[in-house]
Amino acid sequence: MKKINLTTSQIRQLQLKSLEIFIFFSNFCDKNNLKFFVCGGCCIGAIRNHGFIPWDDDMDIFMLREDYEKFKKIFTKNNKNKKYFCLLPLNNYEKNINHSFVKIIDTTTTIVKQNNSGCEETTGVELDIFPLDGCPSSHIKRKIQILYALFYCLYSSEVIPEKYGKLVKILCIIFLKLVPGRKNKQKLCLFFEKNMSKYKIKECNYITELCAGPKYMMNKYPKKIFESNILKKFENILVPLPVGYDQYLKIVFGNYMELPQKKDQTPHHNIIFINFN
Repeated sequence: MKKINLTTSQIRQLQLKSLEIFIFFSNFCDKNNLKFFVCGGCCIGAIRNHGFIPWDDDMDIFMLREDYEKFKKIFTKNNKNKKYFCLLPLNNYEKNINHSFVKIIDTTTTIVKQNNSGCEETTGVELDIFPLDGCPSSHIKRKIQILYALFYCLYSSEVIPEKYGKLVKILCIIFLKLVPGRKNKQKLCLFFEKNMSKYKIKECNYITELCAGPKYMMNKYPKKIFESNILKKFENILVPLPVGYDQYLKIVFGNYMELPQKKDQTPHHNIIFINFN
């Protein structure tokens, strides 16, 4: 099935559902003393629009690795609201739902997305949560860290990348076929994750994101950007941005205050079916 063109009304409904999940997540983190930052398009939206970018279709979150791992451990045990389900990496292989990072799903909604390999995946409106890891100063260690991260993302998501050329696509297909069985892939993922995240943030000068795909894992950010947060208006609430949000956004997006071309002002997820009820 082909990607559907969401109407303005559908995009707004999607945004408001995402905001509901975020408020739930924020309250949970406050109760459990967990730090997080709004990132990506919503970080731009908080500065440029004081809310969602009109065509944005989700909310993204950064958590430092220590808080991220704690969240994974305590969420299911402490969550009393059954409307929201936490989708953990590697825990849903048997359901054919594969991801390299944590998602919180609104179970009262349904979204079917088509990933890059053409496989249909059914979930709901979701909040994406990405870990931030320490970035080693050694050039060689950094290259090895990125290599571990690439393999982690490949085997945890089992998605064949389409945007990096034919050779990369062929190599990814070969690597996936070299490891038969999902349990074996899962064991490899745990090995890759352990090694890519072994650099403690407090011992590093830079921070990196390793679970958002090849483009973003190449970025490294001065640690001072994420030393604390600053609250900014977003829709009808306040959200925490990294205190160094301007430097972060310039590293990732360049001149983030400039609007993209009209053709790029569209939702970026490949949604083929959506139901908010």
